[in-house]
Amino acid sequence: MSTSTLEMVGRQVDYWATVYKRTWKGSVAFSFLTPLLYVVAMGVLLGGYVDKSGHALGGAPSYLAYVAPGLLAAHAMQTVVGEVTYPVMGAIKWHKSYYAQIATPLSVADVVAAHFGFVLFRVATTCGVFLVVLAPFHVYTSVLGALGAFVVATLTGMAFATPVYAFTASLASEAGFALVFRLFVIPLFLFSGAFFPISNLSPVLEWVARLTPLWQGVDLARMCTLGQVEPGLALVHLAYLVVLLVLGWWLSVRRLSIRLVT
Repeated sequence: MSTSTLEMVGRQVDYWATVYKRTWKGSVAFSFLTPLLYVVAMGVLLGGYVDKSGHALGGAPSYLAYVAPGLLAAHAMQTVVGEVTYPVMGAIKWHKSYYAQIATPLSVADVVAAHFGFVLFRVATTCGVFLVVLAPFHVYTSVLGALGAFVVATLTGMAFATPVYAFTASLASEAGFALVFRLFVIPLFLFSGAFFPISNLSPVLEWVARLTPLWQGVDLARMCTLGQVEPGLALVHLAYLVVLLVLGWWLSVRRLSIRLVT
């Protein structure tokens, strides 16, 4: 972002801080309790049965160690989708705060950048909490691996945030969100390698899974937590996520400009 854009984003910090002060209580359960429930239910309880079977999963010492980074990346995805669907629709259609913002010297690009800054704050804090919840279960091979997983999960979340934002900005009503959650978020959550190796899928579905952004994030986060980073594949994952983030950002500005200005 240019210096002028950063300055304009800075002018919106008070607005987003006020928004968070008024809404943070509604996100506490999702941000703090959901990670613990996921870890206990899937990693500990279900994991106990998986571990007894004697099957090794991707070099992980336990099912919990295998599933933890997948849950982290999936949690990041779910967090940002919630932040760029109804809140964006509200700013466009219901309380129309976007129209008030662009009536000032703020441009559409400034408004989008500030909103993504808030989304980055939300996904970073929820991923941080998730990692803290996981710490007592000893799923990290090193502190550096835990930090790497945090960065990867945050990047994964933002790689989802920008294209979904662009999709929201193009919708006439909130009815389209059903497609996002039912045909996009839930299938990705279940079949992108978070709970089991995608090699268990049919060959066609396996390749479909490999093309999804969530699998890129899950696999890279798992590399970090297990200390099994493959440099070549890791660079492919990073490039995929960064390119998706950048393209989604550009498309978000374009779609919102069409919606608000033309």
